[in-house]
Amino acid sequence: MNRIRKNNNRIVWVTALLLLLAMLAAACKEGGSQPGVTGPAGSATPPSASAGSGGQAAGQPSAKAGGSGQQPDTDPDSVAVIVNKQLALPDNYKPDDLVYPDVAFLFKEKMEKRMLRKEAATALEQLFAAAEKDGNRLAGVSGFRSQATQRILFNQYVQKDGEEKAKTYSAVPGHSEHQTGLAIDVSGITGQCAVEDCFDGTPEAKWLAKHAHEYGFIIRFPKGKEEITGYQYEPWHIRYVGVKLAKDMTDRGVTLEEYFNAVPVSGKK
Repeated sequence: MNRIRKNNNRIVWVTALLLLLAMLAAACKEGGSQPGVTGPAGSATPPSASAGSGGQAAGQPSAKAGGSGQQPDTDPDSVAVIVNKQLALPDNYKPDDLVYPDVAFLFKEKMEKRMLRKEAATALEQLFAAAEKDGNRLAGVSGFRSQATQRILFNQYVQKDGEEKAKTYSAVPGHSEHQTGLAIDVSGITGQCAVEDCFDGTPEAKWLAKHAHEYGFIIRFPKGKEEITGYQYEPWHIRYVGVKLAKDMTDRGVTLEEYFNAVPVSGKK
């Protein structure tokens, strides 16, 4: 009788052990596969499906190198829109809120390059007033620029310096920040060194580098970032992005490309 009881106990223990092993195997199998992310029209897309490396989803920016981890803004009407060698504006885009900022320019005529979008124009007026209060009188050189005007200028630069060199300081039509109505080239009130390398180091350039972000502007093509922006250093070219974004970018010391990790680092289109 004792032998029968021992055999029954062994059967019970073996059965329990087999059930436990089966449950563990099922749990491992379930944990080893991750559920897909539902995509458009209910399609299942693996979380790591991307053209990039590290399993990062395509188009999803990372927070490395001072980036924000936010999606790049390609809405042409947004003040944070990215326009560069890779990202273009809609064909012949023109903002519908262009105005003439009440600031000094190096010319008196009311033409397109004197205009900016309303929000940027208001901020520019505040920036100019603050600069003058600190003893630095600024003047506008070139604001909004239509795609047609950019085409004329770019072709002139190509004829003068060749296409490769022209692309280091001038945008291909449709890729110019001036067309957004959010960018403007500025100089000192005398116009000396306007849109020239010698503007760097002037009191006006130093003031802009130190204070532009306080009014929502950034130095769009900073020194040392040529291989990222694709353009040479332009201390005179300021771009409105809004105070919050401008301060964050300045604190991090990054360009729009780095902030949003929007496009591959490249100096050529």
